[in-house]
Amino acid sequence: MNRKQTGIVDGALEEISALEYILLGDLLDLLDEADNDAAAWKWISKVLDTLLTAMPREFELQDEGGYLEEVLEEQPNWQGQVRNLYQERCDLLRKLNDLRTRMRDSQPLQKMQQMASELRDELRDWITSYIAHQRHERRIIQDAFNSDFGAGD
Repeated sequence: MNRKQTGIVDGALEEISALEYILLGDLLDLLDEADNDAAAWKWISKVLDTLLTAMPREFELQDEGGYLEEVLEEQPNWQGQVRNLYQERCDLLRKLNDLRTRMRDSQPLQKMQQMASELRDELRDWITSYIAHQRHERRIIQDAFNSDFGAGD
């Protein structure tokens, strides 16, 4: 990939990451308000739809040239860790899609109220897992480039 394409991809990734950050914050706020509020659940559904549009695009951009390929170039023996992160990322997207589907299937609101607490907890758990995944990705990238094997005093 040439430098211009890399810059475009990096810019697009930055924009998507910023959007996700805002959406996750909005989602947390909406979950706090969601008890018996049909409008809050409507907005939660819209936020989930937007996340489920943005995240596959983000993953596609990250995968250009290979997922965490720069890590594997520096640390080829970390292939298992990278594979696990890739699988975790796929699982997170699938879980979010499942949560959105369950939420839609629990309409109307009377039926949703029975599931509201469970869905709210599962969405919060998903957010926590997604943030942990992102941190793990950043940490593995940093570790790959900051490892000083055999450095002397």
